[in-house]
Amino acid sequence: MKTFKSVLTTVFATVVLMSCGGEKKKEKESFSYEKESATNKSEVKEAPAVEVLTDKEVAPLLAKNTCVACHKKDEKLIGPSYKDIAKRNYEDKRIVELIYKPEPENWPEYKVPMLALPQVPKGDAFQIARWINSLK
Repeated sequence: MKTFKSVLTTVFATVVLMSCGGEKKKEKESFSYEKESATNKSEVKEAPAVEVLTDKEVAPLLAKNTCVACHKKDEKLIGPSYKDIAKRNYEDKRIVELIYKPEPENWPEYKVPMLALPQVPKGDAFQIARWINSLK
């Protein structure tokens, strides 16, 4: 019984000492797509001057940024085809905004809404947007 009391006392003392630490602990910042999307949307300015990529050149960008998981050039998949997006006549800047903050109400015929993709670098987004608009 004496051993149990000493173990219990040691555990209690350790807990008290750990919780009374002198330094402030930083709270983890929670991740939010909305927060990131709003930030990225506000940063979207004019498209940088870049040439339109060929299908072969844009393919690695589409794969790296997971666009190919939901979109194809000529066919509907989970989302609209790139050609269908081009038919909407969005400016490059608008396509980039929609990458960062999608508006599912623009495509009600699709059951799965697009997720925000804040990890896509702005330069990649503009190159993809310019390529999409070249498909008109």
